[in-house]
Amino acid sequence: MAGLDPGLAIPVWLAEDDLGCIICQGLLAWPATLPCGHSFCRDCLKDLWAAGSPGRRRSCPTCREGAAQPPQLRKNTLLQELADKYSRALRELREAPGAAPARGAAAGAAPEPARPPPRRAAQLPAAAQKSITEAGHELEELVEQLVDLVRSLQSQRHLPEPGPDNEGSTRSLLVTPHTPERKLRDILHDLEEIREKLRENLTWKEALEEQPQVELQEGPSSSACRLPDHSHPAPTRTSRFAQWAISPTFDLRSHCCSLEVSEDCRVVTVSRCPQTHLWSHERFVTCQVLCSQAFSSGQQYWEVDTQHCNNWAVGVASWGMRRNQTLGRTEDSWCVEWKGTGQLSAWHMVKETILGSDRPKVVGIWLDLEEGKLAFYSVANQETLLYECPVSASSPLHPAFWLYGLNPGNALTIRPVKV
Repeated sequence: MAGLDPGLAIPVWLAEDDLGCIICQGLLAWPATLPCGHSFCRDCLKDLWAAGSPGRRRSCPTCREGAAQPPQLRKNTLLQELADKYSRALRELREAPGAAPARGAAAGAAPEPARPPPRRAAQLPAAAQKSITEAGHELEELVEQLVDLVRSLQSQRHLPEPGPDNEGSTRSLLVTPHTPERKLRDILHDLEEIREKLRENLTWKEALEEQPQVELQEGPSSSACRLPDHSHPAPTRTSRFAQWAISPTFDLRSHCCSLEVSEDCRVVTVSRCPQTHLWSHERFVTCQVLCSQAFSSGQQYWEVDTQHCNNWAVGVASWGMRRNQTLGRTEDSWCVEWKGTGQLSAWHMVKETILGSDRPKVVGIWLDLEEGKLAFYSVANQETLLYECPVSASSPLHPAFWLYGLNPGNALTIRPVKV
């Protein structure tokens, strides 16, 4: 970044959310790390716990782990140092040539690094934002090269592809995590997640730059964005699951603050502007949402239109799934997941089963709790089975969704089933 002290430049991979407190939505101040590993402002924790009833467990606001007695709160010096450096770097960027002076600051006085509103990257000088964007794209290209390199190494090792002829060998990969092949797969998965996070941050920032004005809902106090106009085209075929068809609705208590839900609660969209939902322990930290309907018996079938989402997962989960966990990576959740890299997989208990490279435009989910079975179908002129697995309903199961990558405008739609 020309004209700035390299020691104070904000790293392109570092966002305010990485150093933020989910309670006050601001930069960490006197950060305290709980035994579970999550960090918050000390005063925010004290206020939150003080507001609870006497004798109530002092639990983590994110994962709910806690004890009867509140833990001793000690300053996390590393996080405090990072937060201080972030504030100083941000101040240098604001004082760079072309940057607007802080309001209320006296001439020649350094602005106070008080907690600013979220999304401070949108307030950076234009030159600095351009430099960050260019550096981000360069870093994304490097990660892409690493992904290609790991894939090349995989092909050289002649990894077996999943299929009826080598089902046993594929299963052996899943249960032997220390083999070189599995290590390569894990490395590739980590690199793909890094690439998606880079794309997420860059796409979000570019969308904010390109959108001159956000259209707000009518009403003097509304700050939510209008949802895009998504139609619900009716299917032209009659489904063989028609007699069990349902049309579930998204639960407004559970969806992440980066998501919007339509008025009929059947379209969930990655927001183009920050949301201001009140924090709740029922709300997901990541871009996930559950439906309100819960099933502990019987047979149900529903369909999800995935054509307008680049990276997604659909399945079922219990309401007790921890809000900082990921769909398909727990004992109480199952899903089919599409990666933008061209891979369809099934996930449960952190075990991945690769299904192929064909992307289904509509996914049908068949939940048969009479037989303890969950099946996913690709829906076109007819239903084609993608994956089937046993499922247990020790707790009622909800339809569950994950939109990752945070590309603004990405959406999943629960569409009507032709009966």
